[in-house]
Amino acid sequence: MRHVHGRARRARAALAAVLTWAGLLAGAAGCTSGGSDGSGVDEVFGKARAPEDTIRVWPDDGSKGVAPDTRLRVRLPSGRLESVRVVKSQDAQETPVSGHISEDGLRWEPDDERLALAAKYTIDAVALDARGRRSARHTTFTTYVPEERFIGYVAPENRSVVGTGMIVSLEFNREIVNRAAVERAVHITSKPAVEVRPHWFGRGRLDFRPEQYWKPGTQVTVSLRWRDVEAAPGVYGLQYKTLSFTVGRSQVSLVDARAHTMEVRRDGELLTTVPITAGDPKNTTYNGKMVVTEMLELTRMNGATVGFKKANGKSEYDIKDVPHAMRLTDSGTFLHGNYWAPDTVFGRTNVSHGCVGLRDSKGGSSDTPAGWFFDRSLIGDVVEVVRSNDKKVSPDNGLGGWNMGWKEWKAGSAVK
Repeated sequence: MRHVHGRARRARAALAAVLTWAGLLAGAAGCTSGGSDGSGVDEVFGKARAPEDTIRVWPDDGSKGVAPDTRLRVRLPSGRLESVRVVKSQDAQETPVSGHISEDGLRWEPDDERLALAAKYTIDAVALDARGRRSARHTTFTTYVPEERFIGYVAPENRSVVGTGMIVSLEFNREIVNRAAVERAVHITSKPAVEVRPHWFGRGRLDFRPEQYWKPGTQVTVSLRWRDVEAAPGVYGLQYKTLSFTVGRSQVSLVDARAHTMEVRRDGELLTTVPITAGDPKNTTYNGKMVVTEMLELTRMNGATVGFKKANGKSEYDIKDVPHAMRLTDSGTFLHGNYWAPDTVFGRTNVSHGCVGLRDSKGGSSDTPAGWFFDRSLIGDVVEVVRSNDKKVSPDNGLGGWNMGWKEWKAGSAVK
């Protein structure tokens, strides 16, 4: 009986060894039959490679604060990429990232190499090995969130109808150091098409205009693509938007400071001649072409805000209800209604502090010359002053860019 028991124990041990060997074979076969990591084993006793060893992705999975100039790449040591899907999540919106797989199937790269800021990227890649077995990799990373941003304030307003002298003006909340990059990210098109060129005024303002006034009826589209553009070290753009405006009829008015008149022309035809009063001999009105940038039914004008003060420091004037006021320069030149001067001054003498005054009534009336002109004006209309004993208005004072020659204007671009 002892001999039988010994043989039974040896038989059971042999059977266990066989079952263990079979289990190993079954386990190995399971790893090579298209499992989720898909990399398989090279031999029966080989170790299966992890997906991260098969499909390599940069930046690393889980990376945070990735710089925008970091290259996004997907690589294989062997085999072929079957598909790569990359999604960018930014400002609560998901956008597919376009890219391409190389001809040998070992590489995927995005079409736009620069990463977006303050965004999350999700990468899903599927690869095939030499035996046709799939492996998949899912990774994510987030990009740098800048503390400082720049924005541009745009004139004219979106969907507005403007005069033919309108200049697209972009004023920035920060100093722009990399002006060329910011300029390249602005695209202006028009129907009918016309060449539109930029001009920088310092590092805080960028204006665009055609060589001549816009043609009436022109449709203009302004595309701002500043998001993630670096304007200064560590300062990035925020805006990515498109706006448009329509050019209305042509109205150009000619103010003759010596004759005390303003000729109003609509589409080249003289509508009327209005008597005016311009700046007095001590406070003359600028010469040159100016553009209406603001229209106010009623406004307060305090001389102290533009440097007109008496010896005791008090303002030379403070009128709380100036009617029909249209701004022509940033420095304070207006064309406005005047109810406080005697009617006899209009068309005869210059008594203002540099503005162009038209006869009006207190509170403003459409029946007066000022009211009539206001009701027929648009932002973007041109008012040109001649024969005043003053210098020509500076091109950056309001929308004075029409006082600059085309060659000089084009030379103001930062893109050479």
